[in-house]
Amino acid sequence: LYTTWNDVDAGAIFRVNLQGAAKPVKLTTEKGIYRMPSFSPDGKWIVFRKEGSSDVLGNAFTAQPGIYTMLANGGEQTFVTSRGDFPRFNKSSDRIYYQMGGGTNRNFASSDLKGLDERVHLKSTYGSQFTVSPDEAWIAFIDLHKAYVAAFPKTGKTIDIGSGTGDFPVKLVSKDAGFNLHWSNDSRQLHYTLGSQYFSINLEDRFSFIANKPDSLFKIPEQGIDVALEITTDKPKGIIAFTNARIITMKGNEVIENGTLVVEGNLIRAIGKSGEITAPAGATIIDCNGKTILPGFIDAHAHGNHFRSGIIPQKHWAYYTNLAFGVTTMHDPSANSELVFGQSEMIKAGLMTGPRVFSTGTVLYGADGNFKAVINSIDDARSALRRTKAFGAFSVKSYNQPRREQRQMIIQAARELNMEVVPEGGSTFYHNLSMILDGHTTIEHNIPVAPLFNDMIQLWKNAQTAYTPTLIVNYAGLSGEYYWYQHTNVWENERLLRFTPRGVIDPRSRHRTMAPEEEYENGYMLTSRSAKKLMDEGVKINMGAHGQIQGIGAHWEIWMMQQGGMSNLQALQTATINPAISLGLDKSIGSLEIGKLADLIVMDKNPLENIRNTESVHYTMVNGRLFDAATMNEIGNYKRSRSKFFWESNKNADSFPWHDGTETEAETCSCGQH
Repeated sequence: LYTTWNDVDAGAIFRVNLQGAAKPVKLTTEKGIYRMPSFSPDGKWIVFRKEGSSDVLGNAFTAQPGIYTMLANGGEQTFVTSRGDFPRFNKSSDRIYYQMGGGTNRNFASSDLKGLDERVHLKSTYGSQFTVSPDEAWIAFIDLHKAYVAAFPKTGKTIDIGSGTGDFPVKLVSKDAGFNLHWSNDSRQLHYTLGSQYFSINLEDRFSFIANKPDSLFKIPEQGIDVALEITTDKPKGIIAFTNARIITMKGNEVIENGTLVVEGNLIRAIGKSGEITAPAGATIIDCNGKTILPGFIDAHAHGNHFRSGIIPQKHWAYYTNLAFGVTTMHDPSANSELVFGQSEMIKAGLMTGPRVFSTGTVLYGADGNFKAVINSIDDARSALRRTKAFGAFSVKSYNQPRREQRQMIIQAARELNMEVVPEGGSTFYHNLSMILDGHTTIEHNIPVAPLFNDMIQLWKNAQTAYTPTLIVNYAGLSGEYYWYQHTNVWENERLLRFTPRGVIDPRSRHRTMAPEEEYENGYMLTSRSAKKLMDEGVKINMGAHGQIQGIGAHWEIWMMQQGGMSNLQALQTATINPAISLGLDKSIGSLEIGKLADLIVMDKNPLENIRNTESVHYTMVNGRLFDAATMNEIGNYKRSRSKFFWESNKNADSFPWHDGTETEAETCSCGQH
């Protein structure tokens, strides 16, 4: 039993017989966003969840999101309740279990098949993904990332459950983390995953009273079975030669006038003056007379709508918007780990179109929350980083860890695991200062003090910590985002609206804050001037647009760097070679050199003459694939037109999320932006 998704046809539920070569059978006739289907134990029914619309998937084709049932052979869908997710039948198939609530207030409940007679069995501060065994004797759950198993108490009252429960047996069964909990049919084994590892736990080994042997003999497994799924990385074929262009290579101050750049596959094979470089026979020639080529932009702090969970679209509009504006690499320092790394791998495999996506995954959150990372020892720090690295992260975000020694433990664990730490100080100057002293890779978001004086500048210079000020969301002063809403009609930007739902753009740009110019002068512009001072002393300053507005936000950040006194070339460096060096990616991207990956932008105008010319992106190439930036159709050696986004296929009001609610679960911190 499984669900499918198509951006045009929406979702469906299918059933397939695992015996023999049977073809899948479609069970649903209505379009919808279907999730979490499962059979009843007697095999007669299916329970599933229908989600509401969102600005990622579009119209949900239902006015009543919630839990539904349906005959196992398909047919009419029967609404049960609007509450809860992870629905499962009980063993007698006459009730449905589900999880309710969110954050630090989750419940595990059940109702009859009509959604009546609701009973709350369990409540938990940090617990989630409650999964009852088929015999209903056991309950598995996740508590602060780790997997636990408990006897399922049936007292007729609501029981508080968590990792510290002592009233009935609760046992830890994962070392660093466990996800996707599920049981064997005989209820004797619990299975879970972490990254590419698949783990199985025999209950008789964990609970002494089952097999009459001491559970002290049980050792939590460090390694599971490697799923060993390998997919070929996407790599285009053929040669493309860009001729007669101005090339800003980002090798120091190098600018090649009337140059040629040759791409073979996904690598740069030649670059130099046109008279010295000959396009190979059979190459596709792109005449760039009057145009400027520079490396693709790297957004070092790019929240790309990765907080959500659930269905992955075929086309993630945030990726298209970024590519259309020349952003070829995104580093997201806070995201839902399962979703962001899943989509990143789909891009690598050529199954999705998008920039290169890197991420810290879930932040190492120090304040309270059901996803916080409790760091009270170096082993806690090592465990938290191993958990993140298992998904594919090379960086972690230390965020709101309140004590300095906690942050130092994370730094030490990162050194041992060869990872980077990109922290945020929460707009606290001394918090940031200790991060610089302790050797963090970067500082994310601006220091909330301006101007910076020489003692601070020299300290920062010698610490070699990079800086991503995100002027677009400036601390201790008015944010740069509002400047551009005030001074430009963002809602009229045709390219932006071509790749972004109007329901996202209009509320932010039409109802705009109007402020005196000195508020901006004393806000983000002061921060930008401090960034200029730091850059002149050798500190790597990075462009990071924070996902405030996809695509165009990266350009605003570059322009705001220039407003603070940086030269146009320096401002461009913050979006290319600087973040590449800061993130350890400069051997592959960040500059245009032979042997590096073919990520580049072709602009109609010269950004060295006017920094606002960065918006004149004509072509974007990522990993050797060339796109017409105005349409995001693939061109060059491949001719592929993009399909429609949901708002292009369905222009009624239901396309926008405020009309029937967004039901996808989001993982975020208290400020709602991380």
